[in-house]
Amino acid sequence: MSLFSDNIRSLRLKKKISQEKVAESLLITRGRYAKYEDGTSEAPYEILKRISKYYEVSIDILLCVDIRKIKIDELVTLENNKLLLPVIVSDNGENFIEIVTQKAKAGYMNGYSDPEYIESLPRISLPFLGPGLHRGFTVDGDSMPPHEDGDVIVGKYIERLGEVVDGRTYIIMTKNDGIVYKRLNKNKRNLLVVESDESFYIPYEVKASEIDQIWEYKCNVGKNDKKRVSNIPISIEEMFMELKKDIRRLELQK
Repeated sequence: MSLFSDNIRSLRLKKKISQEKVAESLLITRGRYAKYEDGTSEAPYEILKRISKYYEVSIDILLCVDIRKIKIDELVTLENNKLLLPVIVSDNGENFIEIVTQKAKAGYMNGYSDPEYIESLPRISLPFLGPGLHRGFTVDGDSMPPHEDGDVIVGKYIERLGEVVDGRTYIIMTKNDGIVYKRLNKNKRNLLVVESDESFYIPYEVKASEIDQIWEYKCNVGKNDKKRVSNIPISIEEMFMELKKDIRRLELQK
């Protein structure tokens, strides 16, 4: 047995339809479909696509999420029948925003498709953000001033790379770099140039295929009200530090 077989059986029983009717819609025999439900055979990609379209559930959820633990009707539906995990709603109908803290980031990489994990995250409500799926991510480091280490960047989920606007800031999640908050530019097809606002950090490229999630910046929840310091050096020591940064950038570019 597998999670996939449990899921398609659960979906079929919920619709109160027979294996024969599902198989007919998928253009396969009932015996072949039955093997997918009992876990004795794995569905090839083309059949996965047909099953996904038939049940209106994305392939990643069919394969990775225990559908028996969630209410399918409460999932967020995007284009092409793609579904996101449940949006937690308050008693007065406002969407809660889950906060991925610094400690929770490692777990989020593996748990973002697990409804139980998402529900375990701390939540806030920001009604002024309007419609859409929003999530907060804690900032690490000092690469994106004036945002500081520990601030929370609230982003709106975007589905397609084409929605990225050059020069704006986004939270992106990749398997190699984890969760980062940067400024993005689509300088090449299917490639994003990832830049920090602090010039000390060197820009780098990320393939679109490596990106698991993109969240567009909507607001910042900060903890510090101190006046922003000018970037212009005001002492010999600061000038020396700027020179060291320039040397480091040149070394990294070699």
